Order: sequence, then structure tokens, then C-alpha cells
Amino acid sequence: MRILPRKERENNRDYALRNLRENIIHLDLPPGSRISENDLSAQLGLSRTPVREALMELARVRLVEVYPQRGSAIALIDDDLVEEARFLRSVMECAVVKLVCEMVTEQDLLLMMENVTRQEYCLAQGQSDRLWYLDGAFHSMLFRIARKAQTHALMADMTLHFDRVRNMTLNTVENSAIVNDHKAIAQAVAKRDADAAGEVMSLHLSRYQVDKTHLLEHYPREFFKQSC
Repeated sequence: MRILPRKERENNRDYALRNLRENIIHLDLPPGSRISENDLSAQLGLSRTPVREALMELARVRLVEVYPQRGSAIALIDDDLVEEARFLRSVMECAVVKLVCEMVTEQDLLLMMENVTRQEYCLAQGQSDRLWYLDGAFHSMLFRIARKAQTHALMADMTLHFDRVRNMTLNTVENSAIVNDHKAIAQAVAKRDADAAGEVMSLHLSRYQVDKTHLLEHYPREFFKQSC
């Protein structure tokens, strides 16, 4: 498991939760793997209480399965939950990007284009991990500009299922297409063209549609629920 640097004023429970979420999304804690409070506590340098609270939160959003008297495991990929999360994100972000076209400032546009430029650099340098975070920051920025930051925060738990598979599909989707989508969105926003921005966003999110056959070629079948 990768241990992330601690943020300033981050309490133990939030630190444990952030580490677990990131490791689940990036498959450092793969689907189906067994986990224990004792091991996680030792790795994170925390007591069992904040780790237990983090696991309970992840169980609530169905990313962790808790087995009484037998420990816990990372939940398998559930395509129904993934599609539901993708649907939610598509509906919300297509609406948000249209609001952005009405509310964006010149400073916002500069920050958007700076983000895209950094994405292009990371793409050229093969820095896939950094590209992942810039991708997330770009979408988060849209919610902030539209004054819907709380909506973005509320979506976060549900979209974790989508993010886990989105990370897997980065091996099968051209990163250059994803970066070009972000650039096209920023350009449409700069022109205050809400229809064009919405169309590009819809196309962009459709690139993450789950191709289960292709994923099964790259990842163990045991990662997925049998319905897959």
C-alpha cells in the first residue's frame, strides 16, 4: 500500500480514509484483497479506531465488504454501481459546464488553460499519475466556477466506483484524446458556447464506458462480480 503525505490539520480518521480511497482507486488494494485493521494501523502509524471508522465509511459506500468475525475485503468491481456513478457524473457535469459558460471569468479561463497545458506536458513525459490528478483537478475546477463545489463533494463517494474503473481504462483509452477533450471544453467555455461545451463533455465522459471484455483481458477475472 502506498502511504500518502499527511495534510496540515488532517485528523487521523480523514488521513486513514484518504489513504484507503487512493489505494483502492489505483488498485494498490486490489478488488477482493483481504485487509485487516491491525495491518492497516501499523502501515499508517495510527491506532485501530480511526482505521475502523474509515473502513466503516468505505463499507457504507460499498467499496469495502465487512465480514463479522472474519475481517474485511476490498469489494469486487460491480458494473451496476459503476454505470450508475458514470450516469450521475454525466448528468451533473454536462449541466455544470453549461453554467460555467455563463459564469466564467478571465482568471478562471487562465487557470483552466494552465491546467490543460500541464496535462499536455505530463502526456508528453509519460507522467500518467500526475495526469490523473490534473484530470480530476480540471473537473473539480468546473464545479468551483459554477459555485457547485458542495455538489462535487457530495458526488465524491458515489463516483469512487466509476473512478476505480476509470483508472483501469486509462490503459485502453488514448490519453491524448482525454487531454484534447479538456482543451476543447476550455475553448468552448472561452467562447461561452454552452451547447458545444456540453457536447464535448458528453463525448468526454463516454470515453470511460466500461468495455468489460477488454478489461477482462487486462485484469484478473476475480476482480469482477460474477455478473460481469
